[in-house]
Amino acid sequence: MAIVMRVRRFFKIVPLLLVATVVVAAPGIASAEPVRGPDVASWQHPGGSSINWFAVRSSGHEFAMVKATEGLDYVNPYFVQDSISMRLAGMSRSAYHYADPSLSPELQAAFFSTVVLGLNGPRDLPPVLDLEVSNGLSPAALINWTHRYLNTVRTLTGRQPIIYTYPYFWRTAMANTNEFTDYPLWIADYNGQNAPGPLPGGWRDWTFWQYTSTGRIPGVNGNVDLNVYSGAQGDFARYSNSAPPFGS
Repeated sequence: MAIVMRVRRFFKIVPLLLVATVVVAAPGIASAEPVRGPDVASWQHPGGSSINWFAVRSSGHEFAMVKATEGLDYVNPYFVQDSISMRLAGMSRSAYHYADPSLSPELQAAFFSTVVLGLNGPRDLPPVLDLEVSNGLSPAALINWTHRYLNTVRTLTGRQPIIYTYPYFWRTAMANTNEFTDYPLWIADYNGQNAPGPLPGGWRDWTFWQYTSTGRIPGVNGNVDLNVYSGAQGDFARYSNSAPPFGS
């Protein structure tokens, strides 16, 4: 998923060496070795090609975020295929919805929740709201839209959603509101450093950091977004339903 292309070109590309040297500073990190993984959409299936999730897992990636829906009428045609394959490969998974704030938040939340059929099973991370466009809403209206979407998804899935965004968008389109600090933050910040820059919106910790949009890993054709988990939500196995009673 990634920030729209016209925004991306303003970010500095992060070298892949960052994967090995990233310093996780958030509380609760269990070990020095980061938990990392890509996020994917239909763009990672050029010409209808498949992702080799066994190769992705063997290269050290433990989770992936998969685009499920957008707006009210788009379902990623590879969502089911990728979800099943990554489970078979032993990876944890989350699903995300790309928000269209010009449409009903409740209907989009219901659409997303119906497609993903809950995210409470083994190796399931919480659902994600991908919020990176305002589609003309004022900050006050967009804040209201976001509350309504998140409340509905939480009711329908039973899990606290994750918010994906990037600093400039939050500080401008969301007026840097601090009303969402109870939600885990997945921040996109391609800054070439070993940690995200100052967080927007009053967040003290980030949960996931998308540090590049031009990663290359075994099993995926072409560029792919890469992410790292901070440990802010505690043990990753428990956060991803990979620990007992779900996992072994």
